[in-house]
Amino acid sequence: MLVWGMIAALAAADWARLAGGIPWSTFYLVPLLLAAVTLSRREVLLLAGVCVVLSEALSARSWQVGFPFRVLIAAAAFGGVSLFAFELTARRKRRLALDRLIEEERALRKDAENQLRVLTETNPAAILMIDGEGIIRLANQAAHEMLRAGGNSLTGEPIKRFFAPLANVPLPENPERILRTTLECKGRRYNGDVFPAHVWISSCRAESGPMLAAVIVDTSEELRDRQAMGFDQLMRSSSILFRAVSHEIRNICAAITVVHTNLKRLPGLEENEDFKALGTLVDGLGRLASSELRQSLQRAAEQVNLHELLEELRIVIEPSFAEEDAVVRWMIPEELPPVIADRHGLLHVFMNLARNSQRAIRGCADRRLVIGVSVEGDRVAVRFSDSGCGVARPDLLFQPFQQSSDGAGLGLYLSRALVRSYAGDLSFEPQAYGACFTVTLPAVKREAKAAPA
Repeated sequence: MLVWGMIAALAAADWARLAGGIPWSTFYLVPLLLAAVTLSRREVLLLAGVCVVLSEALSARSWQVGFPFRVLIAAAAFGGVSLFAFELTARRKRRLALDRLIEEERALRKDAENQLRVLTETNPAAILMIDGEGIIRLANQAAHEMLRAGGNSLTGEPIKRFFAPLANVPLPENPERILRTTLECKGRRYNGDVFPAHVWISSCRAESGPMLAAVIVDTSEELRDRQAMGFDQLMRSSSILFRAVSHEIRNICAAITVVHTNLKRLPGLEENEDFKALGTLVDGLGRLASSELRQSLQRAAEQVNLHELLEELRIVIEPSFAEEDAVVRWMIPEELPPVIADRHGLLHVFMNLARNSQRAIRGCADRRLVIGVSVEGDRVAVRFSDSGCGVARPDLLFQPFQQSSDGAGLGLYLSRALVRSYAGDLSFEPQAYGACFTVTLPAVKREAKAAPA
């Protein structure tokens, strides 16, 4: 409105010039310059045309000889000045918008850098950035603590001093290719101590060249726990195996004792020194076989969450079944009470039963294993039912040292002994086809909720 008001005022003043006033045509540039700030390019050109028409119509020489030339000059002047002012204004607007965008991006980048810095420094895993020359360019606080650098900085140190395998990792020459892998290796601290580590590696590209990002976790505690649990399990299995061997030796010693007693009836044989020594050896072997390891070697049973344990079993066995085009079906209710058992021992029992089923269904047209769980009173039953060829001699299943077994003939014997040590049982259930083994475990009794008063 202001622009149109100014044009109207200038037109009135220019019209007044016809009665002897001064020319006002040049002053039309003022509203055109103001219009270039707010109007579009087309509107500015349209306004310049209006100003050209008004200046010529109100001129003293209006429509006289040479007016096309005057109109052309006025149009060029008004239009050129208007477009020039419009482009200057538009350029300034774009510059201001670009400056605002740059400030917003700078703020976002700073925020992202702060978040990344916080994530890196507060991460419990060690994070290292390594350049193409094998030099550490960035290390977080966890890396300094893991390598026990103390007051020393890891930046600028060669990676082979701490993790030699990382110095030999080849970086891809093609920037579009990204290296992602994991490895287990030995690390070396500042003081020379060696520790096991699990490393996640990925390649990236920076302005200085290709880089290698490594996320490192010290697995010393996991190794100690794994070795301790393996030793405990070995001791428990050895105890059961020792009792099995002792039982068989006692049976043999009993038979030898009967034969030795019968041979005493022969005249003169009882006074034979070798015969007396044989009796002494048999008695000593019998006493040795009667001595069993103390039950204190076995760890006390605990409450085990079957849902979590069966999830671990699923992770362990399903890939091997999938490699043989076999199917594992899980029939597990949502609500299950905890059971009394040793977690790792029970997992080994389940793995042994699953492995036996895998061998049984190998080569069959229907390769299927169904693992079902049911609550039966105060006990929980876990059934492993396969579609194999079945069991020819069920009466020999749980006897040790079977000659017909694929292994040592101790798997089912040790599994049942382990389950019975938890006050449970492992049994074979006959079915129309295939085999079904049931692990029965005592359930943890839930305390009854008190009725509201």
